[in-house]
Amino acid sequence: MLWCDTLRDQGIEGIVWKRGSASDPSGRRRWVKIRHADTVDALALGFTGPRLRPHHLVLPVGDEGGSARVSARLGPVLAARVGETLTGTTVVVGERAGRGESYTRVETDLVVEVLAGSRPARHPHP
Repeated sequence: MLWCDTLRDQGIEGIVWKRGSASDPSGRRRWVKIRHADTVDALALGFTGPRLRPHHLVLPVGDEGGSARVSARLGPVLAARVGETLTGTTVVVGERAGRGESYTRVETDLVVEVLAGSRPARHPHP
């Protein structure tokens, strides 16, 4: 959508729309929010939970050597796929903590795509 990209270049963070014929039954709005999302690749530093079905990934924040952030909880299918990738990785000795949560640090080439510079939504999604 060319016009959406043009708005982004002007500093608009996204758009909200609904069909002109859509009603608002019982006060519920049927609006759709399309928000621009910038992503970056991040090398996984480690994981929480069991290696074969990790609960979270631990990812770097900012430049290399900076602090670590624990991801949102991985769903069952994604946890299984990540677990397959983590099988056979080398554990880096020493206890680690990312935002107050201990995790297992590993040497891996697992790169994931994450949202960059995202801000919490001001309006809840339906």
